[in-house]
Amino acid sequence: MIRRLRRLVRLVIPSIKDLTLAWSTIKGRWGGFAGSFVAIAAGSAVITACGILLLSGLGTGVTPERYSGAAVVLSAEQSFWLDESAEVRYSERVTLPADRVAAVAAVPGVQAAVPDVDVEVSMVTPDGDTVTGPDGFPLLGHGWSATVLGPFPLREGRAPAGPGEVVLDAGLAERAGVPLDATVQLVAGSLPAAYRVVGIATAPGGGLDRQSAVFLSDEQAVALSGRPDRVDAIGVLAAAGADPVELAGRIKAAVPGLVPHTGAERGDVEFLDVGDARSLVVETAASFGGTMVLFVVFVVASTLALSVQQRRRELALLRAIGATPAQIHGMIGAEMTLVALAGVLVGAIPGIALAFLMRGVFILAGAMPADFEMEVGLWPLLISLVLCMLSARLGGWLVARRVAKVSPVEALGDATVEPKKLGRVRLAIGVLLIPLGLLLTLGEVASPGDSAADTAGSAVLLFVVAVGCLGPVLLTVVIRLAGPFLNRSSTAHGFLAQANSRAGSRRLSTATTPLAMGVTLAAVQVFGASTGLAAADDQLAAGLRADHVLTASSGAGVSPQIVDAVRGVPGVTVVTPVARMRVLVTFPSEDSTATQVFDAQGVAPDRLSETMDLGVLDGDTAQLQGETVALSRVAAETVRARLGEAVELRLGDGTVTRPRVVALYENGLGFGDVTLPNDVVVAHTTARVDTAVLIRAAAGTDSEDLAGALREVVKGYPTVEVGDREAFLTAPGSGNSGDWALNLLFQTVLLGYIAIAVVNTLVMSTAARVREFAMLQLIGASRDQVRAMMNGEARLVVFAALLFGLLATIPPLVGISLGLTRSAVPSISILGLIAIVALTVALSWGAITMATRFAMRPAPVDAIGGRE
Repeated sequence: MIRRLRRLVRLVIPSIKDLTLAWSTIKGRWGGFAGSFVAIAAGSAVITACGILLLSGLGTGVTPERYSGAAVVLSAEQSFWLDESAEVRYSERVTLPADRVAAVAAVPGVQAAVPDVDVEVSMVTPDGDTVTGPDGFPLLGHGWSATVLGPFPLREGRAPAGPGEVVLDAGLAERAGVPLDATVQLVAGSLPAAYRVVGIATAPGGGLDRQSAVFLSDEQAVALSGRPDRVDAIGVLAAAGADPVELAGRIKAAVPGLVPHTGAERGDVEFLDVGDARSLVVETAASFGGTMVLFVVFVVASTLALSVQQRRRELALLRAIGATPAQIHGMIGAEMTLVALAGVLVGAIPGIALAFLMRGVFILAGAMPADFEMEVGLWPLLISLVLCMLSARLGGWLVARRVAKVSPVEALGDATVEPKKLGRVRLAIGVLLIPLGLLLTLGEVASPGDSAADTAGSAVLLFVVAVGCLGPVLLTVVIRLAGPFLNRSSTAHGFLAQANSRAGSRRLSTATTPLAMGVTLAAVQVFGASTGLAAADDQLAAGLRADHVLTASSGAGVSPQIVDAVRGVPGVTVVTPVARMRVLVTFPSEDSTATQVFDAQGVAPDRLSETMDLGVLDGDTAQLQGETVALSRVAAETVRARLGEAVELRLGDGTVTRPRVVALYENGLGFGDVTLPNDVVVAHTTARVDTAVLIRAAAGTDSEDLAGALREVVKGYPTVEVGDREAFLTAPGSGNSGDWALNLLFQTVLLGYIAIAVVNTLVMSTAARVREFAMLQLIGASRDQVRAMMNGEARLVVFAALLFGLLATIPPLVGISLGLTRSAVPSISILGLIAIVALTVALSWGAITMATRFAMRPAPVDAIGGRE
């Protein structure tokens, strides 16, 4: 037992003797380890970047501003927890019952419990200028009692005492040029009202950077919020000597249903976008970092396998002269320890730069606020070191197994020729994965509720693995069938290219297979996205029947009162208000439940088809009243819902409801997968407004005259604009927090890593042929003929990679298209296809050409006497 334990420790932790021997080996043939080094360095950079993002999401955020004077800030649960570690953030603010304020105030250690409400407003100055918050951030209205949470001491004037009075923060007053006693208009939603500025308050610290604040009387703030029995948050002032963390624990135990926040977490309550970004960053960085660890193992193992294959005679000799399997494992493990250590250290600095590059992409896509702080410490580097070291050692162990288990007598014989046959298990796996992938994408055998995208995503991985398993066999077929067309046997270089390809098909497949896998993954991502976008555009173009659209110039939206104002305009026949949010649908899944997020809209059902054609398949959207819902076909299949059944649905603010399905429709990509009554959605959004209002004109009405009449009606509403159909496409909605940008970014990083692996393999396999090139030149081949031979092999590699890669994309793309549009023809982006082909050619041809020139630098006479 002790002996086995010692062996295990030696395999995991190499001895000084093993490390010394490994260093001598690496110095003597550094080219063989360059591929593994590059793979580990690139993997270290990505894992370090994910670690920085993960720790930043867990530990940093944005410093609170209005809540900076509160010891504890209490909120409702803003997330729905799928399990103990995975959450989905609600798209709207989840509010608290107002009666919880008194319960919190009674907890020992609480000096005061202060309710706070947020009302997003716009301000119109006496000169007619519309003013919002700094740098595009919102302008928020609050009750005067919430000023103690800053605190906001008065610099001039007095507190608001009535419904027509307001106090401005000093920064807002200076930016708008509004003095004391001036009259301004505050627009809540899209409804303006006049207020007299009775005071100017000084903001805490250096001022407000993420918002501007106006303070109303408490009664007026509650009236504008529209929720007299709800508050957005409760700020707690602690008694003297009370510890905020301990106080938060006492409050949580005494008053159930509250989530306490202290320190930097108070900013998550004040700024919902910060909490959303924190959750998104933690989830995506953790999942992608785990995926990258698996890819590092795969790539390191493949590059190391090629290196070991090139050293097979050396390793066979070691086995023949008595080296034990444990010694082979120890030598390769020590080599990978040194290579991994060097790779991790080299990849650390680019990893930090990559983390900030990812942050910039998140900010650009709106998935992260621009002032979200990044935390760069030692932990991400240490985590990257441990993970890359374990990945490298695992890859080394997998490769060393085959060499170590061969008997000394068989080792030399096995090293003389390239193995011609694949293992039976590998062949069986590759063959079985193809029909399984076809069934998942085309045979509708996926379990009910799986979305088309998820099913196709699983299927493409099956095809990628199948290509990896069958790569050498498939390449042999291509060489025999397409080789004569790609390389003419009548020329010397063509004959050499064909002969070398047939003789070294296993070697050539080590380059072709990862390249084909990269083509498959890239094509499915690009063409799958183009299929979905094209289908959404087609559904919107065909289904939007409105002639005019009302939207808001600010992000607050259009108040429901505007709908009644435009209904009486001559020439208007149908008015359809549209509100947007994200909803969560929980449904049975196997032995438990699952929850899916969908984009939802709220519409008025009256004559809906005249402004918006949802492509109803079954049921009637005219029944969208009360607790009812209409689902797209994709959503209904995902949640296993049928017409007439009730579904468990969580609205944007967390409210749970069980509406009955009254209609199923096709055009979910264009308009949203869930359609609810308009009043239900408006009542559960933070601002309680519509996103847009669709207007259909009566037959024979002049479009310009109607537009002018509409502008005349909304002239008294400063933020409401009259636009055409295009305005509906750009109207703000709840969005998806930049999920599309994250997918694009991480897929780009992943494909970039695969590209590094491809170049690695091509360079290593080509550069190792120094003696072969020398021998060809010594028997009469010119340098140009050798280069032409390699160009012929490059043509085979490119042709085979594109053929296998694009063929493997057909079933997943057909499955995606069938699931999303019920058409078997996906939308292929021509520019995307050109980019994939160009990148494939550039990677393979460039790597082979560069490595060939490097391998042919020595004189043939010197190179032929060199070692393997």
